[in-house]
Amino acid sequence: MTSNQQRVVVIGGGLAGLRVAARLTADAGAGAGGGGDVTVLGEEPHAPYNRVLLAEVLAGRYAPEVTALPDAGPALRRGVRAVRVDRADRTVHCDDGSTERYDTLVLATGSNAVLPPLRGLFAPDGRELPDGVHAFRTMDDCLALSAAVGVRSGVRAVVIGGGLLGVSAARALAERGAQVVLAQQGERLMERQLDADASALLHGHLSSLGIEIHTQCRVRGVTTAPSADASGGRRVVGVEFADGYRLDADVVVLACGVRPRTGLALAAGLRVGTGILVDDRLRTSDPRIHAVGDCAEHAGRVYGLAGPALEQADALAAQLIRGPGAADPAGTGGAAAPGYTGTRALTRLTLPSAAATTPAGAGPFDLAAFGETTPLPGDDVVRLADATRRTYRKVVVRGDRLVGGVLLGELSSVGALARSWEEAETLTDLFHLLTDDGGS
Repeated sequence: MTSNQQRVVVIGGGLAGLRVAARLTADAGAGAGGGGDVTVLGEEPHAPYNRVLLAEVLAGRYAPEVTALPDAGPALRRGVRAVRVDRADRTVHCDDGSTERYDTLVLATGSNAVLPPLRGLFAPDGRELPDGVHAFRTMDDCLALSAAVGVRSGVRAVVIGGGLLGVSAARALAERGAQVVLAQQGERLMERQLDADASALLHGHLSSLGIEIHTQCRVRGVTTAPSADASGGRRVVGVEFADGYRLDADVVVLACGVRPRTGLALAAGLRVGTGILVDDRLRTSDPRIHAVGDCAEHAGRVYGLAGPALEQADALAAQLIRGPGAADPAGTGGAAAPGYTGTRALTRLTLPSAAATTPAGAGPFDLAAFGETTPLPGDDVVRLADATRRTYRKVVVRGDRLVGGVLLGELSSVGALARSWEEAETLTDLFHLLTDDGGS
Protein backbone atom coordinates (compact mmCIF):
# COMPACT_ATOMS: atom_id res chain seq x y z
CA MET A 1 0.00 0.00 0.00
CA THR A 2 1.55 3.33 -1.04
CA SER A 3 1.14 6.55 0.86
CA ASN A 4 -1.46 8.05 -1.54
CA GLN A 5 -3.84 5.24 -0.53
CA GLN A 6 -3.67 5.84 3.19
CA ARG A 7 -4.39 8.29 5.93
CA VAL A 8 -1.35 8.69 8.18
CA VAL A 9 -1.66 10.04 11.72
CA VAL A 10 1.53 10.90 13.60
CA ILE A 11 1.37 11.29 17.39
CA GLY A 12 4.20 13.61 18.38
CA GLY A 13 5.33 16.96 16.99
CA GLY A 14 9.05 16.66 17.72
CA LEU A 15 12.01 15.98 15.46
CA ALA A 16 11.03 12.41 14.54
CA GLY A 17 7.32 12.94 14.04
CA LEU A 18 7.70 16.06 11.94
CA ARG A 19 10.45 14.43 9.87
CA VAL A 20 8.12 11.57 8.92
CA ALA A 21 5.37 14.04 7.99
CA ALA A 22 7.76 16.24 6.02
CA ARG A 23 9.07 13.31 4.00
CA LEU A 24 5.55 12.11 3.18
CA THR A 25 4.22 15.53 2.23
CA ALA A 26 7.33 16.31 0.16
CA ASP A 27 6.78 13.04 -1.67
CA ALA A 28 3.21 14.10 -2.36
CA GLY A 29 4.41 17.42 -3.75
CA ALA A 30 6.88 15.65 -6.02
CA GLY A 31 4.19 13.32 -7.26
CA ALA A 32 6.35 10.28 -6.58
CA GLY A 33 3.85 8.03 -4.94
CA GLY A 34 1.61 10.56 -3.26
CA GLY A 35 1.92 11.74 0.30
CA GLY A 36 -1.58 10.68 1.26
CA ASP A 37 -3.37 12.55 4.04
CA VAL A 38 -1.01 13.30 6.93
CA THR A 39 -1.98 14.71 10.34
CA VAL A 40 0.45 15.38 13.20
CA LEU A 41 -0.82 15.67 16.76
CA GLY A 42 1.57 17.90 18.74
CA GLU A 43 0.94 18.05 22.47
CA GLU A 44 2.96 21.19 23.14
CA PRO A 45 1.38 24.58 22.30
CA HIS A 46 4.71 26.02 21.13
CA ALA A 47 5.78 26.03 17.53
CA PRO A 48 7.86 22.86 17.01
CA TYR A 49 11.45 23.28 18.15
CA ASN A 50 14.77 21.46 18.18
CA ARG A 51 15.19 20.04 21.69
CA VAL A 52 18.94 19.71 21.16
CA LEU A 53 19.27 23.50 21.36
CA LEU A 54 17.47 24.04 24.67
CA ALA A 55 20.73 24.45 26.59
CA GLU A 56 21.68 27.29 24.23
CA VAL A 57 18.36 28.99 24.97
CA LEU A 58 18.91 28.58 28.71
CA ALA A 59 22.42 30.01 28.38
CA GLY A 60 20.99 33.06 26.61
CA ARG A 61 22.90 32.34 23.42
CA TYR A 62 19.77 31.71 21.33
CA ALA A 63 16.30 33.17 21.46
CA PRO A 64 13.59 30.48 21.60
CA GLU A 65 12.50 31.19 18.03
CA VAL A 66 15.97 30.24 16.74
CA THR A 67 15.25 26.63 17.72
CA ALA A 68 12.15 26.42 15.52
CA LEU A 69 11.81 23.46 13.19
CA PRO A 70 10.51 23.95 9.63
CA ASP A 71 6.87 24.95 9.49
CA ALA A 72 4.72 21.83 9.33
CA GLY A 73 1.78 23.75 7.87
CA PRO A 74 -1.80 22.52 8.24
CA ALA A 75 -0.67 18.94 8.88
CA LEU A 76 0.20 19.90 12.49
CA ARG A 77 -2.44 20.27 15.19
CA ARG A 78 -0.70 22.08 18.06
CA GLY A 79 -1.73 21.77 21.68
CA VAL A 80 -3.64 18.52 21.10
CA ARG A 81 -2.85 15.45 23.19
CA ALA A 82 -3.71 11.93 22.09
CA VAL A 83 -5.28 10.09 25.03
CA ARG A 84 -6.35 6.76 23.54
CA VAL A 85 -5.76 4.59 20.49
CA ASP A 86 -8.65 2.36 19.38
CA ARG A 87 -6.94 -0.27 17.26
CA ALA A 88 -10.16 -2.03 16.28
CA ASP A 89 -11.70 1.17 14.95
CA ARG A 90 -8.33 2.59 13.84
CA THR A 91 -9.07 5.85 15.62
CA VAL A 92 -7.05 8.18 17.85
CA HIS A 93 -9.02 9.97 20.56
CA CYS A 94 -7.74 13.39 21.68
CA ASP A 95 -8.07 15.41 24.88
CA ASP A 96 -10.23 18.05 23.18
CA GLY A 97 -12.86 15.44 22.29
CA SER A 98 -11.86 15.15 18.65
CA THR A 99 -10.89 11.94 16.88
CA GLU A 100 -8.54 11.13 14.02
CA ARG A 101 -9.02 8.02 11.89
CA TYR A 102 -5.92 6.36 10.48
CA ASP A 103 -4.83 3.71 8.05
CA THR A 104 -1.27 4.00 9.37
CA LEU A 105 -0.40 5.33 12.80
CA VAL A 106 3.07 6.55 13.79
CA LEU A 107 3.95 6.84 17.46
CA ALA A 108 6.63 9.51 17.94
CA THR A 109 5.74 10.23 21.55
CA GLY A 110 9.30 10.87 22.70
CA SER A 111 10.35 10.56 26.31
CA ASN A 112 9.79 12.13 29.71
CA ALA A 113 12.35 13.37 32.20
CA VAL A 114 12.98 10.93 35.02
CA LEU A 115 11.94 12.37 38.38
CA PRO A 116 14.05 10.65 41.05
CA PRO A 117 12.46 9.40 44.31
CA LEU A 118 13.80 12.24 46.44
CA ARG A 119 12.47 12.86 49.93
CA GLY A 120 10.34 15.99 49.95
CA LEU A 121 10.06 16.27 46.18
CA PHE A 122 6.30 15.81 46.26
CA ALA A 123 3.79 16.70 48.94
CA PRO A 124 1.95 13.66 50.38
CA ASP A 125 -1.24 14.55 48.53
CA GLY A 126 0.11 15.94 45.28
CA ARG A 127 2.35 15.54 42.25
CA GLU A 128 3.38 19.18 41.81
CA LEU A 129 7.08 19.99 41.98
CA PRO A 130 8.02 22.71 44.49
CA ASP A 131 8.70 26.16 43.08
CA GLY A 132 12.32 26.28 41.97
CA VAL A 133 12.59 22.58 41.09
CA HIS A 134 12.68 21.95 37.37
CA ALA A 135 13.13 19.13 34.93
CA PHE A 136 15.06 20.06 31.78
CA ARG A 137 13.31 18.40 28.87
CA THR A 138 10.84 20.76 27.17
CA MET A 139 10.70 24.38 26.06
CA ASP A 140 8.38 25.08 29.01
CA ASP A 141 11.03 23.62 31.34
CA CYS A 142 13.67 25.79 29.71
CA LEU A 143 11.63 29.00 29.91
CA ALA A 144 10.65 28.34 33.53
CA LEU A 145 14.30 27.72 34.45
CA SER A 146 15.38 30.85 32.62
CA ALA A 147 12.79 32.90 34.51
CA ALA A 148 13.89 31.35 37.82
CA VAL A 149 17.51 32.34 37.20
CA GLY A 150 16.41 35.76 35.99
CA VAL A 151 18.79 38.57 35.29
CA ARG A 152 20.43 38.67 38.71
CA SER A 153 23.70 36.86 39.26
CA GLY A 154 24.50 34.62 42.18
CA VAL A 155 21.41 32.42 42.11
CA ARG A 156 22.28 29.17 43.92
CA ALA A 157 21.60 26.29 41.54
CA VAL A 158 22.06 22.57 42.13
CA VAL A 159 22.04 20.27 39.08
CA ILE A 160 21.35 16.62 39.93
CA GLY A 161 22.84 14.33 37.29
CA GLY A 162 26.22 14.45 35.58
CA GLY A 163 25.31 12.98 32.21
CA LEU A 164 25.12 14.85 28.92
CA LEU A 165 21.96 16.71 29.94
CA GLY A 166 23.24 17.66 33.39
CA VAL A 167 26.57 18.90 32.04
CA SER A 168 24.76 21.02 29.42
CA ALA A 169 22.39 22.49 32.02
CA ALA A 170 25.20 23.25 34.48
CA ARG A 171 27.24 25.03 31.83
CA ALA A 172 24.24 27.07 30.70
CA LEU A 173 23.38 28.15 34.24
CA ALA A 174 26.99 29.13 34.91
CA GLU A 175 26.92 31.31 31.81
CA ARG A 176 23.85 33.03 33.23
CA GLY A 177 25.83 33.92 36.35
CA ALA A 178 24.42 31.29 38.70
CA GLN A 179 26.48 29.65 41.43
CA VAL A 180 26.26 26.06 40.22
CA VAL A 181 26.81 22.79 42.07
CA LEU A 182 26.74 19.65 39.91
CA ALA A 183 26.00 16.42 41.81
CA GLN A 184 26.72 13.12 40.07
CA GLN A 185 25.98 9.78 41.71
CA GLY A 186 28.44 7.90 39.49
CA GLU A 187 32.21 7.90 39.62
CA ARG A 188 32.69 10.41 36.82
CA LEU A 189 30.91 12.85 34.54
CA MET A 190 29.30 11.51 31.37
CA GLU A 191 30.32 7.98 32.29
CA ARG A 192 28.22 6.47 29.48
CA GLN A 193 30.30 8.25 26.83
CA LEU A 194 33.69 9.07 28.37
CA ASP A 195 36.56 7.13 29.87
CA ALA A 196 38.25 8.27 33.10
CA ASP A 197 40.89 10.44 31.41
CA ALA A 198 38.40 12.24 29.17
CA SER A 199 35.99 12.74 32.04
CA ALA A 200 38.78 14.27 34.12
CA LEU A 201 39.43 16.83 31.37
CA LEU A 202 35.73 17.66 31.22
CA HIS A 203 35.71 17.99 35.01
CA GLY A 204 38.58 20.46 34.81
CA HIS A 205 36.89 22.56 32.15
CA LEU A 206 33.62 22.82 34.05
CA SER A 207 35.52 23.72 37.21
CA SER A 208 37.20 26.54 35.28
CA LEU A 209 33.71 27.94 34.67
CA GLY A 210 33.17 28.14 38.42
CA ILE A 211 31.02 25.00 38.64
CA GLU A 212 31.46 23.02 41.85
CA ILE A 213 31.38 19.31 41.05
CA HIS A 214 30.69 16.39 43.38
CA THR A 215 30.94 12.83 42.02
CA GLN A 216 29.94 9.66 43.86
CA CYS A 217 27.46 11.91 45.58
CA ARG A 218 23.86 10.84 46.08
CA VAL A 219 21.16 13.40 46.71
CA ARG A 220 18.67 12.07 49.25
CA GLY A 221 16.03 14.80 49.27
CA VAL A 222 15.04 18.42 48.87
CA THR A 223 14.05 20.81 51.62
CA THR A 224 11.19 23.23 51.11
CA ALA A 225 9.46 26.18 52.76
CA PRO A 226 6.08 27.84 52.15
CA SER A 227 5.98 29.92 48.98
CA ALA A 228 6.36 33.66 49.40
CA ASP A 229 3.03 34.33 47.66
CA ALA A 230 -0.45 33.40 48.84
CA SER A 231 -0.69 30.27 46.69
CA GLY A 232 -0.20 27.89 49.59
CA GLY A 233 2.49 26.10 47.62
CA ARG A 234 6.07 25.19 48.43
CA ARG A 235 9.44 26.50 47.29
CA VAL A 236 12.78 24.73 47.38
CA VAL A 237 15.37 26.05 49.80
CA GLY A 238 18.01 23.32 49.68
CA VAL A 239 19.08 19.75 48.99
CA GLU A 240 20.12 16.97 51.35
CA PHE A 241 22.91 14.55 50.49
CA ALA A 242 23.05 10.94 51.62
CA ASP A 243 25.98 11.71 53.96
CA GLY A 244 23.83 14.24 55.81
CA TYR A 245 25.33 17.37 54.27
CA ARG A 246 22.83 20.09 53.39
CA LEU A 247 23.26 22.71 50.70
CA ASP A 248 21.20 25.88 50.23
CA ALA A 249 19.56 26.19 46.82
CA ASP A 250 17.29 28.63 45.02
CA VAL A 251 17.00 26.39 41.95
CA VAL A 252 17.28 22.61 41.56
CA VAL A 253 17.54 21.00 38.12
CA LEU A 254 16.62 17.33 37.73
CA ALA A 255 18.81 15.93 34.94
CA CYS A 256 18.52 12.27 35.86
CA GLY A 257 17.86 10.84 32.43
CA VAL A 258 14.76 10.22 30.36
CA ARG A 259 12.22 7.42 30.04
CA PRO A 260 10.41 6.53 26.79
CA ARG A 261 6.76 7.55 26.74
CA THR A 262 4.99 4.23 26.26
CA GLY A 263 1.67 4.83 28.03
CA LEU A 264 -0.44 5.06 24.86
CA ALA A 265 1.17 1.93 23.44
CA LEU A 266 0.69 -0.04 26.65
CA ALA A 267 -2.96 0.99 26.91
CA ALA A 268 -3.47 -0.05 23.28
CA GLY A 269 -2.05 -3.51 23.97
CA LEU A 270 1.17 -3.10 21.99
CA ARG A 271 4.35 -4.92 23.00
CA VAL A 272 6.59 -2.74 25.16
CA GLY A 273 10.01 -3.33 26.71
CA THR A 274 11.99 -0.30 27.76
CA GLY A 275 10.46 1.38 24.75
CA ILE A 276 7.83 0.43 22.19
CA LEU A 277 9.16 -2.68 20.46
CA VAL A 278 9.64 -2.34 16.70
CA ASP A 279 11.08 -4.54 13.95
CA ASP A 280 13.33 -3.60 11.02
CA ARG A 281 10.35 -1.98 9.32
CA LEU A 282 9.74 0.03 12.48
CA ARG A 283 6.42 -1.76 12.96
CA THR A 284 5.04 -2.44 16.40
CA SER A 285 3.19 -5.65 17.25
CA ASP A 286 0.30 -4.13 15.28
CA PRO A 287 1.47 -3.90 11.65
CA ARG A 288 -0.59 -0.75 11.07
CA ILE A 289 1.21 1.07 13.90
CA HIS A 290 4.85 2.17 13.77
CA ALA A 291 7.11 3.87 16.32
CA VAL A 292 10.16 6.11 15.83
CA GLY A 293 12.43 8.25 17.95
CA ASP A 294 12.93 8.26 21.70
CA CYS A 295 9.89 6.08 22.37
CA ALA A 296 10.99 3.23 20.08
CA GLU A 297 13.08 0.19 21.02
CA HIS A 298 14.79 -1.51 18.09
CA ALA A 299 16.90 -4.65 18.48
CA GLY A 300 17.04 -4.16 22.23
CA ARG A 301 18.18 -0.53 22.07
CA VAL A 302 16.54 2.81 22.85
CA TYR A 303 18.79 5.56 21.52
CA GLY A 304 17.37 8.77 22.98
CA LEU A 305 19.39 10.89 20.53
CA ALA A 306 18.45 13.16 17.65
CA GLY A 307 20.53 11.40 14.98
CA PRO A 308 18.95 7.97 15.35
CA ALA A 309 15.48 9.54 15.60
CA LEU A 310 15.93 11.24 12.23
CA GLU A 311 17.34 8.09 10.63
CA GLN A 312 14.36 6.10 11.86
CA ALA A 313 11.97 8.75 10.56
CA ASP A 314 13.60 8.70 7.13
CA ALA A 315 13.57 4.90 7.01
CA LEU A 316 9.90 4.75 7.99
CA ALA A 317 8.87 7.40 5.48
CA ALA A 318 10.63 5.42 2.75
CA GLN A 319 8.76 2.29 3.83
CA LEU A 320 5.41 4.09 3.69
CA ILE A 321 6.13 5.66 0.32
CA ARG A 322 7.62 2.64 -1.39
CA GLY A 323 7.10 -0.40 0.80
CA PRO A 324 9.70 -3.16 1.27
CA GLY A 325 9.90 -5.48 -1.72
CA ALA A 326 7.08 -3.66 -3.51
CA ALA A 327 7.06 -2.63 -7.14
CA ASP A 328 8.17 0.92 -7.84
CA PRO A 329 4.86 2.86 -7.60
CA ALA A 330 6.08 5.81 -9.65
CA GLY A 331 7.68 3.73 -12.34
CA THR A 332 11.06 5.31 -11.66
CA GLY A 333 12.93 2.04 -11.50
CA GLY A 334 14.03 2.74 -7.93
CA ALA A 335 14.81 -0.07 -5.51
CA ALA A 336 12.51 -1.10 -2.72
CA ALA A 337 12.98 0.74 0.55
CA PRO A 338 15.52 -0.99 2.81
CA GLY A 339 14.68 -1.75 6.41
CA TYR A 340 16.15 0.04 9.41
CA THR A 341 19.15 -1.83 10.77
CA GLY A 342 20.19 0.49 13.58
CA THR A 343 22.20 3.67 13.98
CA ARG A 344 25.82 4.12 14.92
CA ALA A 345 25.38 7.21 17.03
CA LEU A 346 28.02 9.86 17.71
CA THR A 347 27.69 12.19 20.71
CA ARG A 348 29.02 15.70 20.19
CA LEU A 349 29.05 18.61 22.62
CA THR A 350 30.57 22.09 22.63
CA LEU A 351 31.02 23.85 25.96
CA PRO A 352 31.91 27.49 25.28
CA SER A 353 33.92 29.39 27.84
CA ALA A 354 32.20 31.97 30.03
CA ALA A 355 34.25 35.12 29.65
CA ALA A 356 33.35 36.49 33.06
CA THR A 357 34.48 33.43 34.97
CA THR A 358 37.01 31.66 32.81
CA PRO A 359 40.74 32.16 33.40
CA ALA A 360 42.74 33.47 30.49
CA GLY A 361 43.51 30.78 27.97
CA ALA A 362 40.59 28.53 28.88
CA GLY A 363 38.54 28.66 25.69
CA PRO A 364 35.70 26.58 24.28
CA PHE A 365 35.78 22.86 24.98
CA ASP A 366 34.70 20.45 22.23
CA LEU A 367 33.87 16.82 22.86
CA ALA A 368 32.93 13.86 20.67
CA ALA A 369 32.45 10.18 21.53
CA PHE A 370 31.33 7.22 19.47
CA GLY A 371 31.09 3.45 19.66
CA GLU A 372 32.71 1.38 22.39
CA THR A 373 35.01 3.63 24.39
CA THR A 374 35.84 0.93 26.97
CA PRO A 375 38.13 -1.75 25.49
CA LEU A 376 37.56 -5.48 25.82
CA PRO A 377 40.38 -7.93 26.55
CA GLY A 378 42.50 -8.22 23.43
CA ASP A 379 41.55 -4.80 22.05
CA ASP A 380 44.23 -2.27 21.18
CA VAL A 381 43.99 1.27 22.55
CA VAL A 382 45.77 4.28 21.08
CA ARG A 383 45.89 7.56 23.01
CA LEU A 384 47.25 10.97 22.01
CA ALA A 385 47.23 13.70 24.67
CA ASP A 386 48.54 17.26 24.68
CA ALA A 387 48.29 18.93 28.08
CA THR A 388 49.33 22.32 26.70
CA ARG A 389 46.58 22.41 24.09
CA ARG A 390 44.16 20.54 26.39
CA THR A 391 43.46 17.91 23.74
CA TYR A 392 42.87 14.19 24.14
CA ARG A 393 42.23 11.49 21.58
CA LYS A 394 41.64 7.83 22.25
CA VAL A 395 40.51 5.10 19.88
CA VAL A 396 39.72 1.44 20.49
CA VAL A 397 40.75 -1.02 17.77
CA ARG A 398 39.50 -4.61 17.54
CA GLY A 399 41.42 -6.64 15.00
CA ASP A 400 41.70 -4.33 12.02
CA ARG A 401 38.53 -2.34 12.74
CA LEU A 402 37.91 0.86 14.70
CA VAL A 403 35.18 0.17 17.28
CA GLY A 404 35.06 3.41 19.29
CA GLY A 405 36.75 6.63 20.26
CA VAL A 406 36.77 9.77 22.39
CA LEU A 407 38.08 13.17 21.27
CA LEU A 408 38.30 16.31 23.38
CA GLY A 409 39.56 19.79 22.66
CA GLU A 410 40.32 19.37 18.96
CA LEU A 411 37.83 17.66 16.67
CA SER A 412 39.34 18.19 13.23
CA SER A 413 39.85 14.44 12.81
CA VAL A 414 36.46 13.32 14.10
CA GLY A 415 34.89 13.19 10.64
CA ALA A 416 37.45 10.73 9.25
CA LEU A 417 37.40 8.61 12.39
CA ALA A 418 33.62 8.47 12.50
CA ARG A 419 33.41 7.48 8.83
CA SER A 420 35.91 4.67 9.37
CA TRP A 421 33.88 3.46 12.36
CA GLU A 422 30.48 3.77 10.69
CA GLU A 423 31.59 1.93 7.57
CA ALA A 424 33.65 -0.68 9.49
CA GLU A 425 36.60 -0.01 7.21
CA THR A 426 39.81 -2.00 7.42
CA LEU A 427 42.38 0.25 9.08
CA THR A 428 45.48 0.94 7.01
CA ASP A 429 46.90 4.12 8.60
CA LEU A 430 45.47 4.82 12.03
CA PHE A 431 47.98 7.56 12.84
CA HIS A 432 46.90 9.47 9.74
CA LEU A 433 43.29 9.27 10.89
CA LEU A 434 44.19 10.52 14.37
CA THR A 435 46.10 13.58 13.20
CA ASP A 436 44.61 16.87 12.09
CA ASP A 437 45.48 16.07 8.47
CA GLY A 438 43.40 12.93 8.72
CA GLY A 439 40.26 14.97 9.22
CA SER A 440 40.89 17.45 6.45
